Amino acid sequence: MYVHYGMGHQGFFYRAMKGKNMSSVSSIEALRFDESITPLPRPTVPEVEAILGVPIPVLDHGFVRLIDYMGNDAAIVQAARVSYGAGTKKVSEDKALIRYLLRHKHTSPFEMVEVKLHIKAPIFVARQWVRHRTASANEISGRYSILSDEMYLPDDTQVSFQSSDNKQGRSTNEVPDAVRERVRELLLTGQRESYAAYQELIDAEIARELARVALPVSVYTEWYWKMNLHNLFHFLALRTDAHAQFEIRIFAEAICLIVQRLAPVAYGAFIDYARDATHLSAPERQIVVRALRGEPLAPSDWAGIGKRERAEFARKFGLDPTNLPGYAPVSATPPTPAPAPMLNGNGHEGHD
Repeated sequence: MYVHYGMGHQGFFYRAMKGKNMSSVSSIEALRFDESITPLPRPTVPEVEAILGVPIPVLDHGFVRLIDYMGNDAAIVQAARVSYGAGTKKVSEDKALIRYLLRHKHTSPFEMVEVKLHIKAPIFVARQWVRHRTASANEISGRYSILSDEMYLPDDTQVSFQSSDNKQGRSTNEVPDAVRERVRELLLTGQRESYAAYQELIDAEIARELARVALPVSVYTEWYWKMNLHNLFHFLALRTDAHAQFEIRIFAEAICLIVQRLAPVAYGAFIDYARDATHLSAPERQIVVRALRGEPLAPSDWAGIGKRERAEFARKFGLDPTNLPGYAPVSATPPTPAPAPMLNGNGHEGHD
């Protein structure tokens, strides 16, 4: 639901000041609040007020919840039209403006909207998260607090082999049930042993800042995280991407549920012009232009685009990389896939 406030605070200020003369102040000692002016009402979004502080469960022990917020779609419009006084009167004009701003990357008005979140996630997720350095964050400290024994154990559907063509990704090859079960067993055993060692160190009154060294990165941590909407959209574009690790992508999708309520028009523009949009390089654009003009493509037209780029280009349009118009790939015999490894009782690879 789009909540329209017109020019919001600015329009309210102009109405409150009509016919009033501001007194001149020429010294620091004379600074005072002008109590003849009616205080501004704080804009709220009913759909957001209804979920304030309500957690969205994520993974096995995690969550995301909205603690506070400032601004909404109307705040973006207000910032963009600050020079227009009373501003516009139609919701449709505001929506068109927001979409124009995001489409043309006029980002500063989106910085007028902020969210403060409370997040609970595994440490390895948190370490990916804080690489986005355009936020204010404060995390629980293992130097002062005793950390809980809550640790992330992946669901068996998330147990995957290493990708053969992506050093930081998972393979889509099927993992045998026996391997899935053994992986979860090894992880759970390691987690229990690690926490038992941590607890023993704590009981022996070893310094907490040293005792925490025994804990794995699957331990859950918590932090408060505040970010403006412009930077949040950048975070969401990267972390909801199909190539992002599942364990952080699911948190990003949870945040999307919050942003949809807070700024639905801006979120819709973000989906259309950023997250689900397609970026073309200059050589790719030339190929698309020629194709749209009906000009035939030849192998030489693909010379400036490498093999990996061609595959990425094809995926952007749902095409087969080996069957692009005018492209003649060199035939090759595909390698025979290796048999799936099995883990024996000692944790080493073996085959039945």
